[in-house]
Amino acid sequence: MSDHGTVQDATVEGLDLPRNARALLDAVVAISSDLDMHTVLNRIVASACEITQARYGALGVLGSSGTLVDFITYGLTDAQRQAIGALPRGHGILGLLIDHPEPLRLHRLQEHPQSYGFPAHHPPMERFLGVPVRIRGTVFGNLYLTEKAGGEDFNSGDEELVEVLAKAAGFVIENARAYSQSERQRQWLEASAQISDALQPPIRVDDALRQIAISARRVAGASAVAVVRRRDGGVEHEIAAADGIRSGEVETYVRAMERHIAGAEDEADVVVVPQGDEATVVIVPLRAHLATQGVLLAVLEGGRGPLEADEAELLSSFADQASLALDRAQAISDRQELMLVTDRDRIARDLHDLVIQRLFATGLQLQGARRMATSQDVAERIDSAVKDLDVTIRDIRSTIFELQHGHELSLRADVRALVKEYVPVLGFTPMVRTSGPLDTAVPKETSEQLLAVLREGLSNVARHAEADAAVIEVAVQDRELLLRIADNGRGLPEDRQESGLRNARRRAADRGGSLRLMPEEPSGTVLEWRVPLG
Repeated sequence: MSDHGTVQDATVEGLDLPRNARALLDAVVAISSDLDMHTVLNRIVASACEITQARYGALGVLGSSGTLVDFITYGLTDAQRQAIGALPRGHGILGLLIDHPEPLRLHRLQEHPQSYGFPAHHPPMERFLGVPVRIRGTVFGNLYLTEKAGGEDFNSGDEELVEVLAKAAGFVIENARAYSQSERQRQWLEASAQISDALQPPIRVDDALRQIAISARRVAGASAVAVVRRRDGGVEHEIAAADGIRSGEVETYVRAMERHIAGAEDEADVVVVPQGDEATVVIVPLRAHLATQGVLLAVLEGGRGPLEADEAELLSSFADQASLALDRAQAISDRQELMLVTDRDRIARDLHDLVIQRLFATGLQLQGARRMATSQDVAERIDSAVKDLDVTIRDIRSTIFELQHGHELSLRADVRALVKEYVPVLGFTPMVRTSGPLDTAVPKETSEQLLAVLREGLSNVARHAEADAAVIEVAVQDRELLLRIADNGRGLPEDRQESGLRNARRRAADRGGSLRLMPEEPSGTVLEWRVPLG
């Protein structure tokens, strides 16, 4: 026996107590010495075994559905528990105690009419004692004890000892539960505060959602948490951020939960979906008003029991706090975007009303001066200057359009972004000129093909041209889309091998267009890719 079950009688405050009374007092002291729920439950089972000299013991915790949601064992090794497999859910004799929560002693439990039998690899058990554990009159669970030392039956004294221990355990469990709830609430409040601090603008939405998933998984003790949103406003959903088990497994849960996710979004309420003994999926809506709405999907492993009502409320409160933080970040981002758009509009107006008008006036003055020029050389120089002014005005107008529409997704923006991507490889910054209704007249599929050809053209300039300057022109004119790439490199080699260019020709031919390669004067190469617009 341990110190909790000494074989000698003891004296407490001058009173002689028998061994079993001292063992019971020691057991009560033992289970009362900690407030951690898991530790308390383990000590209750161990103490019950010690005061009755039982070899095996267990405490089955009941859920709201009347089945066992947790099963704490004593006397089994880790290897034995793994060999037995899934924990019991309340069949047979265990179920009898659930349906009739009264003390039960059996000489040979296999002979009872409701005996359910044991799973494979379960150690043999015959002698049995079961006693319910109540909290304020409600059955919390049942203590199960088997195999008393020496092969004896459990007697009425054992039953009385365990009943007294069960009553004391009820108070201890209630205290541990209250402490656990208080601690859980503190953790959730702390996580909510950390989310508010972490989501201070400026922050990318993907980073914010990832931080929410990490915090929710850590505090909820979930095996995985994902932030799930509707895909492009449709009925299907996609994972915006995840933390935990492999993404493929999370995607499996998301596909299986499509209907429940939609229900949580529509009803704005917590949805709990049991997945047999393996897991429980909890879906909590993110009630954002400015940011994109979605849900938190948490996968709780089956061994941890169901989600309690207060835990669901705390998780919902965390989701609301995260939604507020997202809305705040989105509002500040929108305000910054509005300020940026306002500045762009002001700069665009100044360029149009001041710079372009002055250049246009200068061009008119030069044209007037040309008529007075007596030298042909002077006239040609003036014509060249006027032509340069026209190109400059066109470039400024393109810049004005970019300033007014640069915050939107557009083919113009995609072209400039792709060219910018190649600047480190090229060693210089190409000039980009755009004209015409690129963002309204060019279909998405054609835009994707143009970008692929542009990427191939820039790669060729970087690898083969040995150029230090290039001009990229993208235009819509006469119901036709034109991509023109001109460089000042060494020109076209005579023995060139077309591989990527062959694909570019095919992309044009598939749309009824064409691709041409021409020499550029005084040196270099011009690639022209044209496709008609329907």
